[in-house]
Amino acid sequence: MSLRVLSLSVAAEVDVVASRQRARQIAALCGFGTQDQARIATAVSELARNVYNYANSGRIEFAVEGVTAPQVLVITIEDRGPGIADLDLVLSGRYQSRTGMGLGLIGARRLMDQFDIRSAPGQGVTVTLKKLLPPEAPLLSPAAVGAMGAQLHALPADVALSEMRQQNKELLATLAELKARQDELVQLTRELEDTNRGVVALYAELDQQADHLRRADEMKTRFLSNMSHEFRTPLSSIRALSKLLLGRADGDLGAEQERQVGYILKSADSLSELVDDLLDLAKIEAGKIDVHAEHFDAADMFSALRGMLRPLLVSSRVELLFDMPPEPLRMNSDEAKLSQILRNFISNALKFTEQGQVRVWAEAHGAEVRFLVRDSGIGIAPEHQHIVFEEFSQLPSHLQRHVKGTGLGLPLCRKLAALLGGSVGVVSAPGEGSTFHVTLPRHLAPHSASHAEPHAAPYAQERERDGLPVLIVEDDATTMVLYRGYLRGTPFRAVCARSLWEAEQAWNDEAPAAVILDLRLNGSDTWRWLAQTKNDERRKHVPILIASELADRQKAFALGAEAYLVKPLTREDLLVQLRTLCTPHHRREVL
Repeated sequence: MSLRVLSLSVAAEVDVVASRQRARQIAALCGFGTQDQARIATAVSELARNVYNYANSGRIEFAVEGVTAPQVLVITIEDRGPGIADLDLVLSGRYQSRTGMGLGLIGARRLMDQFDIRSAPGQGVTVTLKKLLPPEAPLLSPAAVGAMGAQLHALPADVALSEMRQQNKELLATLAELKARQDELVQLTRELEDTNRGVVALYAELDQQADHLRRADEMKTRFLSNMSHEFRTPLSSIRALSKLLLGRADGDLGAEQERQVGYILKSADSLSELVDDLLDLAKIEAGKIDVHAEHFDAADMFSALRGMLRPLLVSSRVELLFDMPPEPLRMNSDEAKLSQILRNFISNALKFTEQGQVRVWAEAHGAEVRFLVRDSGIGIAPEHQHIVFEEFSQLPSHLQRHVKGTGLGLPLCRKLAALLGGSVGVVSAPGEGSTFHVTLPRHLAPHSASHAEPHAAPYAQERERDGLPVLIVEDDATTMVLYRGYLRGTPFRAVCARSLWEAEQAWNDEAPAAVILDLRLNGSDTWRWLAQTKNDERRKHVPILIASELADRQKAFALGAEAYLVKPLTREDLLVQLRTLCTPHHRREVL
């Protein structure tokens, strides 16, 4: 359902200014923030100026699409001028014009969520702009839209002067906001060193708390519960604040500041993983640990480890060295679990090395890669080397009074390596240091991931590559199995994703011929993802079929969906839609 808000004519220079003013007022009444108001007003102003310059007259219409959240602000600008002859060339940004033709179209497309233009020589131009209302915006009913139109009825007498005053107010407000953010950035910069020291303190506190696990099974269970709640909350806050800084939400960061905030974020992530070490041991024993294979480079992993472990060297006389591989060393394995193994090796090496160095490097041996961590510490006697990988085992030494631990790090490394199809080992002698190593296959065998995560079988990707790939974005296991059964024995092949993040990864690996999208994914804004996909020049040609329990066809079609089916689906309906959407004659050319 479309609710018309206001309609304006463009026939004079003052109408261009009036359109900008009206666009800002309507955006404010719809609940958009100050920045979005400026974006919408700028896009409308540029297109209105194009109408005045090239067609002499035209019309602008504002409307609200949909009756349920999220609603969409739709702005249509049309004229009956000469049209645009080289539209594709203009939109590509390669068109050369002395009058600046095309700059307004390109700018408006970047400022809005969705942009559509139709034109032909001698038939005028019609531009449609769409922007999703913010989640916190109130729902606009027909009565509310009518009241909005009444408020907008009277145009100020001096439009140009009123608009200039408004722009001056916005400029002053922006300057004040920049000053406030600059003050906040100075304060946050002062807190970075305190935060770094706090991260080191969290490491120490984590070791002390983990030591209680040796007492009794009851105390162990209680400690696991307390640690999950007491440590994850502040760590989540640290990670969220770090991502906020790196996202430039409060102003720009210098190169050194960005690197330091990155270290904080990586250290917080590392701490979160350490808190989960004990839980991981139980998961491995129960066969419920998740293994996610991905392509990565060993040099990139070494760089990340160097940044994570830097806080451990603040008060240490030990030098941590990473030898980068002379050639790119690509692997397909679980980078997070390999990084967890190496962190445990390096952390132990730093604890039991009073002075000297700890060196980390990698060696390729055919289809396997060996990662080694060598220290110049106290070493391990041969008769004790077989017990260091056993749970709760600690070797007596003069450093044991100062270095606390639970004896769980190396046993966890052994079990994680086995999950990745590899093994761990140590070569050491008293007084000569130790060399811990983990050997893994360069490419993780497919059965390893399936064995580690049996409950994920309904979502496992089909091995055959025959047929047109259909990306299915669905978080319900039963429905996913149903879809896979529907497509079996047809010209189509299911590519499964349980979230929008997995859908993005699957799309990057292989462009689908069509997409089946469920609107009720847990915690995901599928409406916005649909709008962004249809506004992406590289993806908008892929047809999207909505399959949901929500009956909101008009909103789905307004945001670009090609088909809409209400659950439960039948096999016949699904295949008819897919055959229709994937035939060559159905592919639409969108300008």
